[in-house]
Order: sequence, then structure tokens, then C-alpha cells
Amino acid sequence: MRADVVRAETVRAGWAGTVWSGTVRGETARGGTAQAGTARGAEHEMATPPSAVPGRRAAGAAEGPPVEEHPCPVAVPAGTTCGYLLAPERRDVPNSRTIKVGYAVHRAPQASGQAADPVVYMSGGPGSASLQLTGFLSQMFPGRDVVVLEQRGGRYSEPRLSCPEIVRGVVDTLRTPGPASAETAPLVRQALACQSRLEGEHVDLRGYRTAEIASDIVDLRAALGYQRWYLFGVSYSTRPMLLAAARDPLGTRGVVLDSLLPAGARWYDESSAALTATMTKLGIAARFDAMVKALNAHPAAYETRDPLTRQRLTVQLNGDDAATILGEALHETDVIPIVPALVDGLASGRTELLQPLVDAAGDGLTSHEWGLYYAVQCQDQTPYNSFPDSRSPRLFTGVVDAAVCDAWDLPAARPEPDLLAPGASVTTASSDGTSIEGASSEEASSEEATSDGATSDGATSDGATSGGATSEEESSEGATPPILVLGGQYDPTTPPEDARQAVSAVPGAKFAEFAGVGHAVFLSSACSRQTIAAFLDDPAATARACDPGAAPYPIVRPGGLLLTSSAYRLSQSPIPLAVPAAFLLVSAVQLVAGLISLLRRRGGLSAIAGLAGVALCALSALSLSAIQDWTTLAIGVPHALAWYGLLALVSTGLSIVEAFRLNAAAARIVPVLTGLAFLAWLYGWLLT
Repeated sequence: MRADVVRAETVRAGWAGTVWSGTVRGETARGGTAQAGTARGAEHEMATPPSAVPGRRAAGAAEGPPVEEHPCPVAVPAGTTCGYLLAPERRDVPNSRTIKVGYAVHRAPQASGQAADPVVYMSGGPGSASLQLTGFLSQMFPGRDVVVLEQRGGRYSEPRLSCPEIVRGVVDTLRTPGPASAETAPLVRQALACQSRLEGEHVDLRGYRTAEIASDIVDLRAALGYQRWYLFGVSYSTRPMLLAAARDPLGTRGVVLDSLLPAGARWYDESSAALTATMTKLGIAARFDAMVKALNAHPAAYETRDPLTRQRLTVQLNGDDAATILGEALHETDVIPIVPALVDGLASGRTELLQPLVDAAGDGLTSHEWGLYYAVQCQDQTPYNSFPDSRSPRLFTGVVDAAVCDAWDLPAARPEPDLLAPGASVTTASSDGTSIEGASSEEASSEEATSDGATSDGATSDGATSGGATSEEESSEGATPPILVLGGQYDPTTPPEDARQAVSAVPGAKFAEFAGVGHAVFLSSACSRQTIAAFLDDPAATARACDPGAAPYPIVRPGGLLLTSSAYRLSQSPIPLAVPAAFLLVSAVQLVAGLISLLRRRGGLSAIAGLAGVALCALSALSLSAIQDWTTLAIGVPHALAWYGLLALVSTGLSIVEAFRLNAAAARIVPVLTGLAFLAWLYGWLLT
């Protein structure tokens, strides 16, 4: 459900996180948040009201909703302006107060010929930030205007619906080893404190739901003066994008949906089965079940950092908690390959291997605006789930969200039909590289396409216009606009099977599944970005821009690594690296000194000993450099390192012989001591 960030914008509930790999991503979802898409310019610019830019508004078009200039709150590339859309907090209440919805517009360089249709993007969550992706997106679409819209109540909107109280409640719940479902009292208390504070700030939480967010999208197009644009949503934001397209058909050139969450999906009720199905794809369903049962019987303790205070704390995680963390970790493309080996290790009692994901979870808890998240979930999602007690594993996120929504007691939002009505053919590009043409059925009529919040002349119920499309455009755009849906093979949050089924009868829709990736596909798959760009250039094209069946990393199967958490501990504190560094230095000196002795015909044991030590270090470096996914080192190292260690034994043995010869210099003892220290470090610490 949550997506975004570029490896920093964690996706879904904020549990996902990169395991010290340093790659680009964030929702995050886990969440998720590194500033993806490095900006081509880091300056913060004062925005000019975009609607005032010459040539952007069609002649004779009515003025759209008001906007307000504002300095960009994040680093953005040159040519970007920022501001606020001024919108009613509740459009269903007369004289509702005005709130500010943040946005950024990156203008494409002026070029000869007709300008390409712009694209508007929103992150998922709900509650994930969007503006930090402006540079990343402008590089994806260099020839188009790129509009990035925050969610109302998000980090760069006003009011900002943050809820640190709920984070505190989650942390307090995790301090105890019992099942979360029996320990929700601290969480409920903190959730009510957050709700009371927000209401004291005159926030009407009923104004923060999918229908209002969709209206913000429609209103922003009118405010910016664009005739039509492409809508680009990921994870949760696929819902408001689909609803906006249904309300504003003449203003919608096409729709890109990454990690689609179908409107009818009961996410909470289906999440446990979806996670188990993903583990089945990875071939570890039985070991996953064994891990959950073992940790439910004997919870494990982990020392980590409090996400709010950064102080050290100890959390107690049972099997359901570990399953939740693993489910969120599957959002991350560089974590996916190690999950089979990790689950196998956890099932065998190696609970320390989960430490990297536990540490990443803390940052995920601060990646969302939880007040906004729960305002949306409690109105649009939880009322339509039954939260069965019998499911296993019982994911922590479902327990927490049910408890908060029960406490907040917000009214359920009325479901509204979106763009995914039954229709016609779907072109499917699966992860094995094959294409399947779906059968065609009759297309949706123009009246059906505009029935929810839009009239036949293009005016929406929220007062936005279609931008003055011509009669020719009306005839071509009255039917369902082109749709591209992307899914990740190992995404347990928005499974690709659900997305494929949801669009299977939609006219003009295409579905592509990308092998080896998880949630928020475009953030981690270069092929998916090429596919999106090709679709925007020509939605009707059938040729593939790349091969979606090529996985970015190979899967590490159980037994494929020598499991150890020592390499991860080295990433946290490199002090223990002093031992192999000293061994390498002494071996190099020993080799040089031994070669000089050979030239003087004084024996060559020192040269051989030094050569063995240098060779060990060189072979180890080559073995590590062959690793494609450096996140692998979070849970283990190549088996070859254990065998290469025998060279250290040879080196140390020869050094001992040299050190205890008659008339040997006292300095000869140094290689012996460093060799013994290295052997102890390698076999007694690193490989254990």
C-alpha cells in the first residue's frame, strides 16, 4: 500500500528499508528516505504562479482554482517552480476552510515543434512525500513538463498531518514479546492523543480521503492551464489517479499505474495470503512457516535505535512481527535476493540475521505522515475489511491499523467508481518475456467515462475544466484513455496477479510484470522506466522497450552463503577491520623483505609467507567484488572466504618457522602475531 521514495521514500507502513547498500530509492514503501533523482540544480527557487506562465493556458479558458507561490522546500533542478494549490478542506461542506496542497512544476526546455503532453506524479503511502522525486522524474521525462503533487496533509502541504504519538505507541508495543493484538492499549492511547491534537488545530480529518485527493489532481490541472496530461501514480496513489481520470476524462491523455492497488481489494484481509504466496514464488513457503512458528514460540530480542529519540532500545519480535518486516523488505529490489537464505537462517535459529532489517524499520516509522495515513485508511480501506483472527501470520500492520481506526471512529467513505470499469483488450508482457493479447469487448461509452463527477462538456463536479479540448479530441478521448500498469514479480503488497486481473477487461490497457523486483517498480527497474517513457511517447505502440523478464540480481538460495551477521556489524563500526588491514600490511612488507633476501641468497620462507598473505587478501577482494548485490553482505559472505583463510594458516606457519630460527631478529615475531590475530578474527569472529 505504501510506496515511494527513491530507496528512501519507504513504501507501505514504513517498515521497508535499504540495508546499508547506499543505492537510490524513497514509498520508503519501507517506505520509505533517500533523495532520489539527484537534482541537476540544488538551488531553492522562488516560484512564479504556474498559471501565470505565458502560453500554458488555452485561449478563452476559465481561470482555474487559485495557486500561491512558495519557495521549493527541497533541492530541485533548474527550471522548477513550487507553490500551493489552495483547496477546500472539505468540498462537501460549504465555506470549508482553505488548505494548501504543495506541488512542483519542472518545465521542459523550450524546443521547436509541439510540446509533449506533461505528466503529473504523486507518491503513495498514503502519507508519503513526493517533491523530493522532482529531479528523478525530470530525468525520466526530459522532454516533458513534470508536475509533482503532494498529498493534502502531507509533508510539504499545510496543514501537515504528522503523528509522532502513533510512532511512540508502535515502539512501546514492540518493547514487549507478546502478540500485538493483545497489547494495543498504549497504541490506542497515543492514537487518541494525536487525534485530539489535530482536532485542536482545527483539522477536519474527514477532508483527508481519496476522493478529495483526486479532486486536488483535477483542480491542479485547471490551475496550471494544461489542456490534458498523463497521470502517474504508484501504490496507494494509483487510486486517486484512477478516480481523477474518471472525473476528468477529457483532461487525461493516459494513465500510468505502478504497483496497482485495485479499488475492490481488501488489502488487510488478503495481505497474509499474499505474503505467503510471494514466499511460495521464492520457493521457501515451508521454511517461512517454520520461521513464524519458531519465533512465535520464542520471540527474539533486538537492540536498535528509537526512531524519535535516537536512543538505544530493545524490542521483542515474535514470528508475526518478523513476517511483517520481511514483507516490507520485499519492496526493496536489493533485499529480495537474500530473503530465501535469510528465512532459512531464521528458521534454523539464526535470529541475529534479522538485525539489519530491524534497524531499517526505525527509519521507516518516520517516513510517513501518519495522521494523513490513518485519515485515509480509516475512511477508505479498513471499513471494507473484516480482519480475521484465523490468518497466519497475523501481520503487525493490520493489527495496528485496525486498532487506530477503531479508536478514531471516522465514517466510512462512499466507494466511487474509477477508470477500471469492465472493457476490452489488455496486452500483457509477463516476467518471462512473453506477450499475450487479451480479447476485446465493447468500449466504455463517453457517458460512462464521465458519469462520476464529470459532465459531457468536460467540467467536473469540483469546478475544474477539461482544458478546452476540441471536438475531435472529445470523440477520441471519450472512451477509456490508454492505461499502462506495472507490477513487480515479488511484490506482496500489491501482487501483480491482482493488477493483471483488474485491468484484464479494460480497453486499451497494457500490463507488464517485471522479474526480480518488488513494490514501486519504477524506482528500482531501469527497464520499467524505459517502458513508461515509451508508453508516454506512443501509448498505442506494441514493441517492448526492453526485456521485463531480466531480473536485476540472482536469487541467493539457502546454502548459497556462509551466514553471518559480522559483515553487517562491520558496516556499523569498521574498527575490527584494523586486524585484516594490519595483516595485509605486514604480509606486503614480509613479501618485499623476503624477495630482497632471495636476491641475497638468504632463504625465501619470508617471501612465501608474505606471498600467501597477499594472495589471501587479493583472492578475498576478488570474491567480494564478484557480488552483484552488496546487500548480500548484510546476512553472509561467500563460502570461498573460509577456504582462502587456509592461506593465512600457511603464511602464519611459515612465519613461525622464520621467527624461531637461530639468530632470528626480534622483528620476525610481528608476522606471527598478526597472522594469529587474523586467524582468530577470520574464524573466530567474521565467519561465525
